[in-house]
Parts: sequence; C-alpha cells; structure tokens
Amino acid sequence: MVNNKKNLLIVLNSLANKRIIVIGDMVADIYLHGTIERISREAPVLVLQQAAQKIVAGGAANVVNNIATLSGNVAAAGILGDDSAAAGLKKILADSNADTDGLLTSAKRTTITKTRIIAGGRATVSQQVVRIDHDNNTPLDDFDEKLLLKKLQSLLPQSEGIVLSDYGSGTITPAIREFVIDYSRKYNIPCIVDSRYDIQAFIGVTYVKQNDAELASAVNMVINTDADLHKAGFLLLKKLNAKGVLVTCGEKGMVLFEANGKVSNIPVSDKSEVYDVSGAGDTCVATFILAVAAGNTPLLAAELSNYAAGIAVRKIGTATVSTAELKFILEK
Repeated sequence: MVNNKKNLLIVLNSLANKRIIVIGDMVADIYLHGTIERISREAPVLVLQQAAQKIVAGGAANVVNNIATLSGNVAAAGILGDDSAAAGLKKILADSNADTDGLLTSAKRTTITKTRIIAGGRATVSQQVVRIDHDNNTPLDDFDEKLLLKKLQSLLPQSEGIVLSDYGSGTITPAIREFVIDYSRKYNIPCIVDSRYDIQAFIGVTYVKQNDAELASAVNMVINTDADLHKAGFLLLKKLNAKGVLVTCGEKGMVLFEANGKVSNIPVSDKSEVYDVSGAGDTCVATFILAVAAGNTPLLAAELSNYAAGIAVRKIGTATVSTAELKFILEK
C-alpha cells in the first residue's frame, strides 16, 4: 500500500453527507427460499414449499444502497415499472435514507428483476437451483427518456459526484449519457461509469471502473501479462479522455491508471476466504465516487474502495458495506 491506514481513516471520515446521484439500471434481486418436500410426479424436479421471500437492491440500486450505508447523501435516478418489485425496491432504498424521487414509473416497462430460487432443508445445505431474469432489453422510448432527462435537470445541480451504472437494460440512452457527461465536465463534478456493455461510448467521463475481463473486451485485447494490462488500461484511458481507469483484477487486487501516466498497483486488502463476489464492484464504485467527491486523490479513493470491496466479497449475496465496518478494518 502506498498510503497507510491512518490516511485512509481520514479519507473515510470525509465521506459523510457527500451528495451523489446514481443514474442507471435499478434491479430488484428477489430471493425465494423453499424447503425441499419431494420429487415432483410431473417431472424430475424438486417440489419446494416456499418458506421466505426477500428483495435486495441490485444493479444501480446496490450502488445507491452502498453510498447510503457509507454515510453519503444519495439520490437514485432511473425508470421502474408499476409493480410490486418497484414498491419493494423503493422501500429498501427509502429505509436506507436514499432519495427515491428520481425513480420514475413507466407504464410501458417492468422493473428489472433477478429471481433466485434457493432450495434447502434441515438435513441439506441451502443452494441456488435456478435464476429467473425479467429484463428490459430495449432503450427507453422518447416519452420516458424525456421524463428522466427532465428529472436529471433538477437533481444534477444538487450533486457533488455522479455514477452512471449501466447493466445493459436501456436506462442510459445516448441522450442521457451525453447530457450527464457534458454536465459533469461543465461544472467539474466527478463522474464514474461502470458499464460492461458499451464502455467506449462514454467519451469524456471522469473515471471508469472495469474488471480485467471487461477491459480486455473493451479494447479487443487478450490480457495475459502485466504489460498487456498496462497497455489496455492506458488505451481505454486515452480513448475515453478520462482522468482515471480503475481495473479490478480479482485475487490480484486493483490497478489504477491515471491521465498523468501514473500506474498504481493495489493488492487485495485481505486474502481470507471469498464467499461471494456479487455486488463487490458496486461497493467499489460507491466508495470511490464518495472519496473523490470529498476532494481526495484517485489513489486514496481506490485504496479505500479496495478495503470496502474486500469486506463485500466475504458476505453472501448482494451486500452493502457500512462506515462502521470499514472503520473497524482500518483501525485493526
């Protein structure tokens, strides 16, 4: 580590009440838990007796939730359907003190859901047996796009940092992308994008978060060595005219590429067992944008986000990380 934990504690204390807006594909992660009763007579499948149902904030909504638990003042902006998943998602975020006024309802779209069926019993370990996705595979139509643009015009002036969270479900249209990036550049507001689909379209964004596989795909390269990684990182940095590209590399940690030519290798903060990587990237993005919005250097922001992601991967399912948890790790 370039910076010691004492410096990162100072960074952590600077995050409180920073105003962040998260724009993107809000997802309701639904977990249906069932106990195994028998094998069905209709087909060779398990018959489950539903025991519990839980809705968790996923996608861009998980970024919102993480910013809230890290003491940020966060607003969510996106399009939901008129359905029970939307109501559940809004309640989760409102309970975290997030501003949900920017979550607009469309009569023509459904809330994005990822439903996981979890089977188990008293003598068996619970495990996921199937996942059912209900997605929107087309961009917003003109009416919903204009509605969201109008809402962004009122939300952006209140922000100190912006997240574009693109899960490929059509919320971030070209018009919305260009409006947000132009606004962030005009008013010098840091904006980070996390997109696994069309990252090269986000020209002019301040910061980019990718994992190593996404980076390889984005620049059409095979990454086998550190030299390959460095070439790819700076290639994407230049193409997007960004200030920084943060690449997560699994058990190898993170690498930060900056426009000044600096490369910072950030090893994993904790090599203990990894339980689940679901949502760890969202935790990383949330921590990073809060830290740079508070005026910290990209390197300090990246190092703090590395610790936060290290906590997230040791939790089951899509999870958040709190200020108290980060403080505990940094004070150890």
